[in-house]
Amino acid sequence: MIEVGKWNTLKVVREKEFGVYLAEEGGDAKDAVLLPKRQVPEHTKKGDALNVFIYRDSSDRLIATVNEPYITIGEIKRLVVNGVTNIGAFMDWGLEKDIFLPFKEQTTKVKVGKEYLVRMYADKSDRLCVSMKLYNYLLPIEGYEKGQGFKGIIYEYKQGMGAFVAIDDKYSGLIHENEIYNNVYVGDEIEGRIVNIREDGRADLALKDVAYKQMISDSEMVYDVIKSYKGVLPFNDKADKELIKRELGLSKNAFKRAVGKLLKEGKIKITEKTIELRRK
Repeated sequence: MIEVGKWNTLKVVREKEFGVYLAEEGGDAKDAVLLPKRQVPEHTKKGDALNVFIYRDSSDRLIATVNEPYITIGEIKRLVVNGVTNIGAFMDWGLEKDIFLPFKEQTTKVKVGKEYLVRMYADKSDRLCVSMKLYNYLLPIEGYEKGQGFKGIIYEYKQGMGAFVAIDDKYSGLIHENEIYNNVYVGDEIEGRIVNIREDGRADLALKDVAYKQMISDSEMVYDVIKSYKGVLPFNDKADKELIKRELGLSKNAFKRAVGKLLKEGKIKITEKTIELRRK
């Protein structure tokens, strides 16, 4: 059986001026697939075996190619978005017709020109598509130990849980929401360290220490500023971003992270209009 989305070794059963038709050994010639003339290797003749990739053309007909796609069925690879429509996106996979990323298979609203990690599958109509939903297809982590650094890509973000990461584009990891101190987005390449490897082989992760160190520095500065106001800052973390920038030189997000750290440490309390130092 000819397999769509995979490499198949097929024999030339018919020759035409526009290409050759290929079929399985002993298969029905009526099911032969066209290899366009421009891709037919020189001196190819009837009976020759060719290794070809099978997919569907713009008319949804099976077609063969000797060109190598960036991804085959079941594989997980990074692809770039070429276009976005109201039903989904189209990604460059190295062949003439872009591959379809259905809207329901997206974990975020994708952007043209950005690269995302996807898995190829065949839908109910045997058409090749890709999906960003990778959680059940990534592997248990191998070759890493607790405390070791890693590189990966974020493939999904869930509010209340955190950022799901594919380490080396294949191993399963999660950065818990309370470990995220900067804005991160699906498709971002990140670096960090392995915090823990669970029994199921999935890893708990933390972002590179730089962001955490910056938050420590910011929280110390905010604490000193509150002290300079005699222990009562006349605005809280819901203040306008321009006020925060003018008074503290921080973005609103950096200010909220610093305040969150101080609050967690029990050093401050937040009221309806102020942030106050807790008296020891």
